[in-house]
Amino acid sequence: QVALEESGGRWVHVGESLTLSCAASGRTSYNFPMAWFRQAPGKERELVAGISWTGGVTEYADSVKDRFSISRDNAKKMLFLEMNDLKPEDTAVYYCATSRDLMLVGGAPSDYDNWGQGTQVTVSS
Repeated sequence: QVALEESGGRWVHVGESLTLSCAASGRTSYNFPMAWFRQAPGKERELVAGISWTGGVTEYADSVKDRFSISRDNAKKMLFLEMNDLKPEDTAVYYCATSRDLMLVGGAPSDYDNWGQGTQVTVSS
């Protein structure tokens, strides 16, 4: 079982940048697809960005394309989400997650079986 811990969420102004981190621990292998999801109050959890286990393939929600960038460091067992030009609609709790489907990139929350506790991002105008 992998333990995931997100960090980096905070309150920012519109247009600012922020990088979230997710640290994985608890098993020796880190070869699984990962993703960032977010959930705003009253809304369903949605995919923000996904990345293959090699890091070579990524997928983004249309709402964050050209603003957000997902990356991973398998040696350090870390996942990152660089967020630029933040908007009020980016306000949400951000979660990292892992999947057992080695071919997966992106997908739905139901495709992921392991989740962190989340980190709050608040974007104020």
